[in-house]
This record gives sequence, C-alpha cells and structure tokens, in this order.
Amino acid sequence: MLKVNNLETYYGSVYALKGISLEIDIGKIMTVLGANGAGKSTILKTIMGFVEPDKGTIEFFGERIEGLEPHRVARMGISLVPEGREIFYELSVKNNIMLGAYIRKDGSKEIAKDYNKMFDLFPVLKNRHEQRAGTLSGGEQQMLAIARALLSRPKYLFLDEPSLGIAPFVVSEIFSIIKTINEEEGITILLVEQNASMALSVADFGYVLENGRVVLSGSGEEIRENENVKEFYLGGKEGGVKGYRRYKRRKIWK
Repeated sequence: MLKVNNLETYYGSVYALKGISLEIDIGKIMTVLGANGAGKSTILKTIMGFVEPDKGTIEFFGERIEGLEPHRVARMGISLVPEGREIFYELSVKNNIMLGAYIRKDGSKEIAKDYNKMFDLFPVLKNRHEQRAGTLSGGEQQMLAIARALLSRPKYLFLDEPSLGIAPFVVSEIFSIIKTINEEEGITILLVEQNASMALSVADFGYVLENGRVVLSGSGEEIRENENVKEFYLGGKEGGVKGYRRYKRRKIWK
C-alpha cells in the first residue's frame, strides 16, 4: 500500500535520511522508533511532501508520490497529525475538527455523520465543541488534532509523537483510541514515537532508526523482545538517558 525505497533527504547540509526503505501493509499499525534527531519525523515530512527527497522513491497504491505538494498527498488519502498538534487555538473545537473535511466532496450529510462520530471516539470533546481550542488541556488538544485528521477520511493516518507533553494516564487513553481507530475503522497507521513501550504495545510491525538509518526491523513482538531495545528504549538495566549514552559509546547496532 505504501512503499518507501532507498530514501535520502537533506536539511541544508545535514544528511537526515540515509537510504531508508520501509513498507506499510494495509490495515496495520507500524511504528518508527528512535532518539531525537534519528530522522523519524523527517520520514513523515518527506512522504507528505513538506521536504523533497534527494534520492529514492515513494509509492502509494503503486503511484509515485515523492516530490508532490502536501495538499495533493492529502487528497490521495494520507492525513498527518503533526508533532505539537498544530491546532488553531482561537477557533472553536468544532471549527478545528471541521477543517479536516476541507478536501471532501461527498456532501454535508456524510460530513456531519462523521463529525458526530468523532464524539464517540473522543467523548471529552462533545460538551466542548463551542469552546476555544486553546483552552483545552494538552491531551484534549491531541484528541482534537486526531479528530481533525480523521474527518478527512484518510486511508493512512500519520501520527508524529502523539504522547509528547501529555500526562501519562492520558497517553494510555490516546493509545487505546489509536488501536480502536485501526481495528474498528480499518485505517492504516504510521506511528512515530519516542515512548517505545506504548508504541510497541499497539504496533504490528516496527523500525528502529539511528542517525538516519534503519538499524532494526521486525514485528512489534520481535522488537519488544530485542535485548538492545529492552535496555535502551524500554528501561531495562540502564535504560533511559544513561543507558542511551552508553549505547552511543558501544555502537551496538550491527
């Protein structure tokens, strides 16, 4: 459904992606893990057309899309929930959600039906639809950003760091919703996330990035059971910052 082959991307003189290849099967959740600066968000931005690749191909249902402008990629059925949410703080919750329907051509009745469905997924937003989006909590804003993306009826949903800046108990709720979106709505999901434990709890397949390269790939279970991932991403032994610094010195990835 979506295939990236030998993708190379620069930010100015910075070599951000170094021959990335990945495939995302229809109906699955795929996660991309890695530390800050590994190139995770650059993958999403390159696929979406915000960054033009210097080399490589991106195929969506067999059609080449690398280099297309973002609005054209969105119309093909890929919707992005960006890092930091990027909602419109002065607009109401309702108007933020409805912006997701901008590209749709199927009429107001279908859009209204999908709009109301958002409150089944995110009941906390139901009584706040006239409230300014900027007054919501971080977790509620993340739910709002996901609802906006879903209103475009995407085939693919890209989520960039959905746990960023959100209370732990809300993170669990959001990842439960992500699983529901995939299972009940049949939407394929590409999830970029630093919270490896939560990401691997829902992912069917995953990739681990380091300095713009894929250093590990496999099923969610295989990655979760990998000793290096356990130690440096899941908190085993000297996990976290201390473990990651030691990992950088050892250069354990082959």
